Amino acid sequence: MKAVLDHVGIAVSDLPASLAFFRDVLGLHVESTEEVASQHVRATFVSTGQSSLEMLEATAASSPIAKFLEKRGPGMHHVALRVDDIDAAIQHLKARGVRLIDEKARPGAEGALVAFIHPSAAQGVLVELKQPAPKVEMFRTVGRHTLGDLELITLADGFFALDGGSMFGTVPRTLWEKRLPPDDANRIPLSMRPLIVRSDRHTMIIDAGCGDKMDAKSAQIYKFDRRYHLDHALAEAGVAAEDIDIALASHLHWDHVGGFTKIGQNGAIVPRFPKARYVAHRAEWEDATHPHERSRASYFQQDFVPLMDAGVLTLVDDGAEIIPGVKYRRSGGHCAHHQVVMIEAGGKTAVFTADMYPTSVHVPDPWLMGYDLYPMDTLAFKRRFAPEAVERNYLLFFEHDPSMAAGYLREKDGKRFVERVI
Repeated sequence: MKAVLDHVGIAVSDLPASLAFFRDVLGLHVESTEEVASQHVRATFVSTGQSSLEMLEATAASSPIAKFLEKRGPGMHHVALRVDDIDAAIQHLKARGVRLIDEKARPGAEGALVAFIHPSAAQGVLVELKQPAPKVEMFRTVGRHTLGDLELITLADGFFALDGGSMFGTVPRTLWEKRLPPDDANRIPLSMRPLIVRSDRHTMIIDAGCGDKMDAKSAQIYKFDRRYHLDHALAEAGVAAEDIDIALASHLHWDHVGGFTKIGQNGAIVPRFPKARYVAHRAEWEDATHPHERSRASYFQQDFVPLMDAGVLTLVDDGAEIIPGVKYRRSGGHCAHHQVVMIEAGGKTAVFTADMYPTSVHVPDPWLMGYDLYPMDTLAFKRRFAPEAVERNYLLFFEHDPSMAAGYLREKDGKRFVERVI
């Protein structure tokens, strides 16, 4: 049996006071907050590098943490050791006569499996065994949500990988690697998630992934996994390419609009959705068709110029309403004219965040991509947008999150987190 330190659990009666020391005095970073309903506990994880501190608050009088606090007061509650195979570890301990609290693993925080060893077996220390959740559980299938009289269907065009440092800019690796673990080449897994917006009059797709025009070298560089791609997702959703009458671009980077075109039977590149009107931002079109040294690698002319040549592309400006209830909102930052898409129906709002919040991990205001051409513009927009999203209960769709398609931005004790919906 091999075990390494995962975290130290600390029972707290006053979380703000605890964070005032560990976060504000010691400079440690708060990673995440999660409620474990089965234990009536709220866990706040504070990173210390390769391990964490787990601040434990009771959410009910029946919570083991409430009983611990009543008996002993705040302080260290347990030590958690990480194991690869928790069932094998339990059997190993049982064979040696070790007294256990849990003889079978049960669900814990962060999607892990946990089991506790009785303090009498460890010289008075409560020891938790923890088998972490799989690194990233890829969300591959379609997801549906009703917004007023609109149906929203999140799709997938497969997965790819980009350099983790570039995806998080100046944020140190020790802060993001537990949320999106990198491979040996420092690449993190990312999804491509177009969104269908369907009304009784229109079937719109927002973005369309990278498509299938990439060469073998690019596929290797970006670690493409398109065993499940947009054609599969459309079929699963019951939507044919011919059903789509509007294809809207958040911006014109290859991982967002590569799927707007395809290679036709005669080898020519043609529109992928034969009956669709394609819509892009006018100034973004100018930037995409006149790229500079920094932006050239993101704009592939074959993804969008054939649309103009075919006469199916419409260019619009900031704030344009595409169909009733769906309009552009300029965020800038990632590129000068990057757009999020506001979707309103039935008194509710959803937002396709594109590369403003590429993943749910990017919700802290200063967590910006190194790929952003204008990072201070991204920061300024996030500062305005996040309080609005919390207050107005926006449902956010994340285009590049490998395991979460949509969720609500929440805030508690000054900490923002995403409550998963899809």
